Amino acid sequence: MPIISRIKPVDLTATKNVFVSAVRFATSTGGSCPPFGDELKISAQEQIEYMLGEDEDMPMVTADDEVKSVVRMGLSRIFSTFEKQLSSLVLESDLALESAEAIILQCVSDLEWMCNILPKMELMKDFVSNWAGISGNVVGILAHKKLESVMWGLKVKLIEVSGKALEAVGYGNVILPAPIRVQLLKSWLPYIREMKPILDSKCTEDASFPHKMDEDLCQSIEGAIISVVLALPSNDQADILADWMESDQIRYPDLSEAFEVWCYRTKSAKRRLVEGSGRVDNTTVSLE
Repeated sequence: MPIISRIKPVDLTATKNVFVSAVRFATSTGGSCPPFGDELKISAQEQIEYMLGEDEDMPMVTADDEVKSVVRMGLSRIFSTFEKQLSSLVLESDLALESAEAIILQCVSDLEWMCNILPKMELMKDFVSNWAGISGNVVGILAHKKLESVMWGLKVKLIEVSGKALEAVGYGNVILPAPIRVQLLKSWLPYIREMKPILDSKCTEDASFPHKMDEDLCQSIEGAIISVVLALPSNDQADILADWMESDQIRYPDLSEAFEVWCYRTKSAKRRLVEGSGRVDNTTVSLE
């Protein structure tokens, strides 16, 4: 089986060349690296992880504009392939859905892999921006009637990917404009809120049902969502919290902490405004 050797290159140029070649193989899609296909792709992904974790020259390599460009192009290929495969699901026959799910899960695996390496290259912002941009379409396809009662594994995996995007934004690792953060939240918060009780119900009905949101995943997503909400402008917070309170599924994610903080901040802001107005009035009176 062909593999990319893990011998450390002797100079920076060699390191860069090996890394760039590995990225191109690792982000190849649709069997574009014959004759070894997935074997070479997996080896390339492992090589990249090894280099990012062990090679002391990598900070200089990943700072190179050409390297960043190659990584961004690879990310774009993976996103493009994912969107095409996801959109095609609603056109597949019921018999073909199982094999189609296996193919798209491989693409999702590539997205998860990107989530792991991009923070080490300070490029996670590119991932989150792309993910936020397509999230509305992704959720719309997942909610299609044809997929309503199938592909539970895919649905959970995409929730996991969204959780990583929310964590990156919520904990300040990725800084994005408020409208993009709102878009990300408004796409996934209702979907996660809807899916959690459905998955729980399926697990209760069938103990062997393998697709669920475990406790760690639920806690990490809930914490990330609260952090994202609290960092939004007050009006956006109010919209999201109002929608949450009007929902039938208020238990998860539980945004009561965010609501309490919003109430406190709003009262404090109003109090400061009243106090400020009072000082202005008193100054006016004294001047007269």
